Amino acid sequence: MAQGPSKGAIGGGSGRSDRDKRVRVKSKAKRAISSRRWLERQLNDPYVAAAQKAGYRSRAAFKLIEINDKHPFLKTGQVIVDLGAAPGGWTQVLTDKVKSTDGRGQVVAIDILPMDEMAGAEVLHLDFMENDAPDRLKTLLRDGGADVVLSDMAGSTTGHARTDHLQIMGLAEAAVEFAVEVLKPGGVFVCKVFQGGTERDLLDILKRQFKIVRHVKPPASRKDSSELYVMATGFRGLKDEQASD
Repeated sequence: MAQGPSKGAIGGGSGRSDRDKRVRVKSKAKRAISSRRWLERQLNDPYVAAAQKAGYRSRAAFKLIEINDKHPFLKTGQVIVDLGAAPGGWTQVLTDKVKSTDGRGQVVAIDILPMDEMAGAEVLHLDFMENDAPDRLKTLLRDGGADVVLSDMAGSTTGHARTDHLQIMGLAEAAVEFAVEVLKPGGVFVCKVFQGGTERDLLDILKRQFKIVRHVKPPASRKDSSELYVMATGFRGLKDEQASD
């Protein structure tokens, strides 16, 4: 797979101001204002350009790269589960880091959305919230467990902050439950949440089950987005009922 660009590939400039260099999309009667703003943001996003240049399927690849740069946890030979993987930006990074294309690691990816096959990854087109999805994932894990569980899952936004918050927290809680079942001792869990929205119950579970729990907002996560990630390391290998004693 294509290697990520150097840090110098993102940012920098030729002396012209950002205002001068911004691409503006001309307004058309049939183009909604929100659509025009989205297109302008994409055209002016250095991470979008860098992802295209590097051959990544999405700019989200840089979020995982930056998280791992700050708190290194990805290693050759690991078994990793990638929840909410489509279109595959994170999966590309993972197959490279664990060397799964060489058979030294394993990456299992799942998403409700279609995702093209990828060398070094086993891809399930399935809704993780379906009752049988966790068990189907478990049957694919060659060692019967995982070193890392990642979740970049996010449902379709409604525009209603409270509804969107409850939706993503429901996905996060399901991801935690799965991680506790499959992680090996010392394992790592990384999950998308909303800023200021990691519920106390979720944090309490993570703090019982993992040695270190922290929030991370990588630079590639847009400044105007409330998105951030909760990262839990050092899985204790305890079940909920044992951890709560």
